[in-house]
Amino acid sequence: MTTLLQAIPAPAVELPYYVPAGNECALFELAWRKRLPLLLKGPTGCGKTRFVAHMASRFGLPLHTVSCHDDLTGADLTGRYLLKGGDTVWADGPLTRAVREGGICYLDEIVEARKDVTVVLHPLTDDRRILPLDRTGEELQAPDSFMLVVSYNPGYQTLLKSLKPSTRQRFVAIEFDFLPLEHEIAVVASESGLSADCVRPLLLLARRLRVLKGQDLEEGVSTRLVIYCATLIAAGLSRDEAVTAAMIEPLTDDLDVKKGLIEVARATLG
Repeated sequence: MTTLLQAIPAPAVELPYYVPAGNECALFELAWRKRLPLLLKGPTGCGKTRFVAHMASRFGLPLHTVSCHDDLTGADLTGRYLLKGGDTVWADGPLTRAVREGGICYLDEIVEARKDVTVVLHPLTDDRRILPLDRTGEELQAPDSFMLVVSYNPGYQTLLKSLKPSTRQRFVAIEFDFLPLEHEIAVVASESGLSADCVRPLLLLARRLRVLKGQDLEEGVSTRLVIYCATLIAAGLSRDEAVTAAMIEPLTDDLDVKKGLIEVARATLG
């Protein structure tokens, strides 16, 4: 695995900061070289999107990112006819642009999109690697430089909103979780500008709050929120105010739960 990564030429621009937790970089490279679609699984804010941006920069590939939502349709990805100056012209969607030009198309939180989106993806996730455009009559063949990456948070899956097994089994999958403490400290310190010694208690608090996921909280404190908190502190806001604004208020609107989280923060931070 390491020999593959060493073979990548050094990029001319600085890569988005990313600390590997395992062999995910090598797996990504192998998937890209062998033209395999990739599925990233993990909790919100644990670094999936940053990882994709890091690897796209590493390979010098264009990155087309789509944040999926309830109203996202297959046509939003492939494209549609638009009126321009009295003429009807075809406008490619982000997926079509990535297939035409090469690069990575990254669909973040794929389960949030409508069901017809996965139907559009199926021909791109088998040995055909094609994108049929029914409205234009085209059938695009994906170039070797094209890669499809999707992500989702298994913790949000429900009976009505989940990724079908028939779709999951079209992808190579990597499971993400929060980094080990020392690695996460390095990430937060680098991103926020706050010293590692000041970041450490924030992450100890985050770990205590993450244990409450599925009990009082739907989701734990993400690395992203800890970075926001550390950034506010580095900018001059008091630690208590920053913790409340970035690590407690975003988690819940329930007043009783919020009071409990504040007590946990006081006990942890002193």
